[in-house]
Parts: sequence; structure tokens; C-alpha cells
Amino acid sequence: MKLLLHWGVLLGLLLVAGLALAAERVNINTADVATLDRVLVNVGPVKAQAIVEYRTVNGAFRSPEQLAMVKGIGLKTVEMNRDRIVVNSPRDAVQPTGQVVARPNQQQWAHQ
Repeated sequence: MKLLLHWGVLLGLLLVAGLALAAERVNINTADVATLDRVLVNVGPVKAQAIVEYRTVNGAFRSPEQLAMVKGIGLKTVEMNRDRIVVNSPRDAVQPTGQVVARPNQQQWAHQ
């Protein structure tokens, strides 16, 4: 009975540890450099900065595969991190710097 209890406790601890390691995910459309660096495998601070800069210029990522368009990141890196990557809907994410976010309609122009 004691041996069974010890195995149960050990199995429970391993399960909790495994969930804690696998639980951290990152939204590549909203994460900062430090978070991308910490969560993604084979992505250091330089590549994390490149992700943020690419996103700022080009807008939100629509799929994890688009991450491979960032200089220094290939499909192997994307595949290694597939279970860590979250991509929210593009309308909820960062807009590219060159994009007009809202335009006034004709009625608003008339009242100015």
C-alpha cells in the first residue's frame, strides 16, 4: 500500500511538472521581445526583436507559418515552437505602421 502511494505521488508530481512546462504559450501578435525570447525555442533577443519589428511594419501574423518570413527564422524553428505559438485574429492585433486605422466618413468631414 505504501509503495502504491509513493508511486501515485511521484506520478502526480511528474504530471504537474509536465503541464507546467508545456503550458506556456505566446501570442506572436501581441508579445513583447522579452516574452518571445523566453517562450520560443531557438529564438533569442535578436530574433525576438526581428519578430516585433516585422509585425510592426507588416501587421499581424495570420498563421504560425508566416513567422518564417522574419529574417533569421525558418520553418524548422516554427515547427519546433508550433505548440507554443498562439495567433489571434488579425483584427485584434497590432496594425502595421503604414496602414490607416480609421477614416472619417463624409458626415464627420462636414461638421469640421
